[in-house]
Amino acid sequence: MKKILYKLLILSMVVGAVSCQDMESVNTDPNNPAGVPSNMVMAGAEKKIMDYVYDNWFSGRQSLVYSQYWCQRNYTEEDRYQIRESVNNNYFNQLYTCQANLTKVIKLNSDPATALAMAKYGNNKNQIAAAKILKTWLYQVMTDTWGSIPYTEASKLDEGIYYPKYDDQTEIYKAMIKELTDAAAMIDVKEKAFLGGDRIFDGDALKWKKFANSLKCRLAIHVSKVDPNWKNYIAEALANGVFESNKDNAVYTYSKTAPEQCNFYRGYFEDMRNDFTISRPFMDILKGQTDTLNAKSHPWAGVQDPRLPIYTTSPDSIGMPLGIPSSSVESGMRTAAPNWKKNPPLCLNADFSVPLMTYAELQFILSEYNGFSVKEYKDGVRASIEYWSGLNGTTVGDAQMNTYIAAVSNNVNAEKVALQKYIDLYMNGTEAWVEYRRTGYPVQLLKPNEISCISGGETLKFTTLSETKGDLISRVKYPTNESTLNKEAFDAAVSKLQDKTNNYYSKMFWDVRTSTNQHPANK
Repeated sequence: MKKILYKLLILSMVVGAVSCQDMESVNTDPNNPAGVPSNMVMAGAEKKIMDYVYDNWFSGRQSLVYSQYWCQRNYTEEDRYQIRESVNNNYFNQLYTCQANLTKVIKLNSDPATALAMAKYGNNKNQIAAAKILKTWLYQVMTDTWGSIPYTEASKLDEGIYYPKYDDQTEIYKAMIKELTDAAAMIDVKEKAFLGGDRIFDGDALKWKKFANSLKCRLAIHVSKVDPNWKNYIAEALANGVFESNKDNAVYTYSKTAPEQCNFYRGYFEDMRNDFTISRPFMDILKGQTDTLNAKSHPWAGVQDPRLPIYTTSPDSIGMPLGIPSSSVESGMRTAAPNWKKNPPLCLNADFSVPLMTYAELQFILSEYNGFSVKEYKDGVRASIEYWSGLNGTTVGDAQMNTYIAAVSNNVNAEKVALQKYIDLYMNGTEAWVEYRRTGYPVQLLKPNEISCISGGETLKFTTLSETKGDLISRVKYPTNESTLNKEAFDAAVSKLQDKTNNYYSKMFWDVRTSTNQHPANK
């Protein structure tokens, strides 16, 4: 019965108040039954969010490519920042639809006309808090993808707001930090958040609270070079309770049973989009190899990462050269790169657990917060290896783990913390992309016009198809649909970008690096 209800819910998702639609003529949604329980609305929202963010388009052809974990074995245009406008439009719309469904959970539990009935499915305040926390997590992904976006006026179709303004990203960050603070404060840890349906924390209110505070630490470290209060935000979060171990990790676990399989799996094996593979720069990092083509060192050269055979089933391969023209991709390169169709790695399992945020990431944040402290750094490395090996069903022995941790822990500094954080964030492409833009690390990532490989005596460079001002892509352009369907707000947002154009190189407000590979705090 639960599975039937779950499938019915997915078919009856709420039509959200997305910014790029003129919805004035819409009155009611005949496909959305008014009596859907709030915990099932939350369950549907969770699944749709995970399906959209963790798939072979939003992640596979965008954030996992921008962070250089993945690249493509055949058609390399997206690797080189040629973004499909139809895809960009669709995801902007879809993510706002998800936001509208989370808003529905909040309204169902706050409206006196429905709150009493919804209390049967979990404590009202806890449901509201959990929905706000997940909304904030999703808004962070969205604002760190496009920049300034609709926030305060989004999902307010019922209030007559059809053309929402774009809020400045600085104000969105302030609002998100406040939202997490307020959400954590309203949680009653003695009561369940949801009685069924919640596939992130199974309704555990205490874990939702820890997630709120841990996510607040993530946002605080993002703004650590532009907001003098960032340490206060983290101190508040620590006092209120954050992740304490891998048991607290915020993950969404998929099922091996259709249609609830992970979209990485579905895209690869059902839609047959099987040209993705692990990139050469990431393989070099995992293998402890220096990039001799571009004279880039490795902070622990010669030390192989124990997560290498977990992240890819072809640990002896060299990885796919990144950012070269499709016309230059030879069959020999494809052969050398892992073919995951034949031997899929963990991330392509149908029941892969996609990570929203982990205890390991928090430890790396706290290491930076404490002046790049050794203890939190080591705790982060250990937690990451234990987490990933646990997902893979393997065990990295204590001796092997201790040897690796010792080898990578000499003279802990900004680069080492950032690089270990990058390795841990595998499959969480948006956050890894944020960290590169914020810190300039890892320096091992290829910059435009650097050498990707030498093939047949020819030097092939990472060439981009969009202007990036000499660095990795800084943002995704606003969708073209917005320029016509929400024109006034769109034009106002574009006027605040660098060169007053809808471009790929305008930096996020928290990106204050003074060069393409170094953050001021890391000098």
